[in-house]
Amino acid sequence: MLRERMGSSSQSHPHLLLLLLPIAFSATLFWTSSAAHTQSRDPFAIRISCGAREDVRTQPTNALWYRDFGYTGGRLANAAWPSHITPPLKTLRYFPLSDGPENCYNIGNIPNGRYTVRIFFALVADSNLDNEPVFDISVEGTQIYTLKSGWSNIDDQAFAEALVFVTDGSLSACFHSTGRGDPSILSIEILQVDADAYNVGPKSGKGTVLRTTKRLTCGSGKPAFDEDLNGNHWGGDRFWLGTSTFEKGSDQPISTENTITQASVEPNFYPEKLYQSAIVSTDRQPNITFQMEVDPNKNYSIWLHFAEIDPGITSKGQRVFDVLVNNAITFTEVDIIQIAGGRNAALVLSETVAVSGRTLTIILMPRKGSHAIINAIEVFEVISAEFRTSKEEVTALQNLKNSLGLPLRFGWNGDPCVPQQHPWSGVDCHFDSKSGRWVIDGLALDNQGLRGILPDDISKLHNLQSINLSGNSIQGGIPFSLGTIAGLETLDLSFNQLNGSIPESLGQLASLQILNLNGNLLSGRVPANLGGRPLHRASFNFTGNSGLCGIPGLRACGPHLSLAAKFGIAFAALLVLLLLVVCVTCWLKRRQNILRVQKIANSREAPYAKAKTNFVRDMQMARNQRVYDQSRAPAEGGPQLLS
Repeated sequence: MLRERMGSSSQSHPHLLLLLLPIAFSATLFWTSSAAHTQSRDPFAIRISCGAREDVRTQPTNALWYRDFGYTGGRLANAAWPSHITPPLKTLRYFPLSDGPENCYNIGNIPNGRYTVRIFFALVADSNLDNEPVFDISVEGTQIYTLKSGWSNIDDQAFAEALVFVTDGSLSACFHSTGRGDPSILSIEILQVDADAYNVGPKSGKGTVLRTTKRLTCGSGKPAFDEDLNGNHWGGDRFWLGTSTFEKGSDQPISTENTITQASVEPNFYPEKLYQSAIVSTDRQPNITFQMEVDPNKNYSIWLHFAEIDPGITSKGQRVFDVLVNNAITFTEVDIIQIAGGRNAALVLSETVAVSGRTLTIILMPRKGSHAIINAIEVFEVISAEFRTSKEEVTALQNLKNSLGLPLRFGWNGDPCVPQQHPWSGVDCHFDSKSGRWVIDGLALDNQGLRGILPDDISKLHNLQSINLSGNSIQGGIPFSLGTIAGLETLDLSFNQLNGSIPESLGQLASLQILNLNGNLLSGRVPANLGGRPLHRASFNFTGNSGLCGIPGLRACGPHLSLAAKFGIAFAALLVLLLLVVCVTCWLKRRQNILRVQKIANSREAPYAKAKTNFVRDMQMARNQRVYDQSRAPAEGGPQLLS
């Protein structure tokens, strides 16, 4: 298969890349110089096989495709190849609408620079699924392509390709469902190109994306990649659809094996073989006419390739022609030999034009000589790159998504505000001209079955004017940080399961006009600076919270204490408690010591005390006996002894 011939000599790495280019409307004449390119390294490149669990190599060049990584969702499936140019990979990743309308590949650690990003589509090998989905593709927030019905039967519509610029070391490629089948992605290629590749004039810069609309190698009916044509890897391995004629009988192919000078040189490194075939007009029709269908009201950059390989033309002046784009003369009196400096030398002419209709027509009209010639054609759609959303706000939204358990159907992948055709559901955006960034000014996620708690960093969405999270099952407290969103006008948290007190900080929201906290489990006193606000055209609702008090319509609160008084009372109570604990502890310690001493003393003096007790008892008995004897002597009339 043709696609197997993609070379593996370009170094591959697990990252993804982008290249941006600007608009130029004035005619620009390009021809390559003979200076040798002095790149000291191979271009950065990575190829991802979507849905693959292991790295894959394709023959005969042993090209490396990394296993699937960097995706935000989707499911694996076997792939059916729609075209012979499609890489021969066995798996893909598809994204059911039930899992969210937006899904992305996010790849980091990419060297800054210009890149070709190419995304191949495939069909899911399952008869139960829609085998030809139609969906949109964006790169770095800029929509680059919408698949058309029947794409699986057209070779050069089996992929989308864009030249973009990587400036922050990372890239996102997103797929947006249109409700017509599930987006299915076979592979992603990110190929670094020369820093000055496809410069479209003085307005070139990082604010423009070039989407490849058509590439034709003329005179050869065989499609080919740069790799098939032995092209330099810094060219980005472009795909060239082959054609041998534009109108049979009116023109004819010619070819040569002669060496072509000034071809594979910087900055675009076109393969030499590209110029070794051509289409020339005939006597029947001296003009060469090329037509293609385009999207209306867009700008297109046209690159025309020439080399004088006709053996019948040997010197300047023998073939001179004008180039007309949509009947307007774009290049006049083109003499290839004169401009390129000789025969068999490459010449490239480039111009960007505005197209109002659906057809782009290029006519080569001879002025001297009877025939015109063309070797190759490139057409790019020039797309203004979208400004991105503030990274801080994107991170805050992702944290909110995780904290509230946002359902998969919301998606919330990629950039919330761009592409403008596919903003995140429930998110309102506003472009801030001062910062050059999109910002979030509204959240409308009412009655969505949300659970969890409100994260503190919701305050990082500091441009919010409206928050509606009513009718969910959100728990926990109201973040104090909500009071720092200065421009907040509407805050509706009604009919949730919020508890705790109402933060005093909400009273600092001078622009707040609607505050609905009804139907929750809140308690405590309504802050005074909120209770009086309804007198100033504001509408506040605190009903349905049995624990709240302090304003008309709610129960009365006890004596009101200031925050300082509450702190003082709490501190005094804590101090008394500590003193009580210390006193009790000291008394217990002293009591334990006394008991311990008594126990020790009793155990040591017990024998002596017993002997002493016996002696005292004996003495008392002897004394009592003498008294008894004395009391009886007179009664017996005997002599008495004096003691």
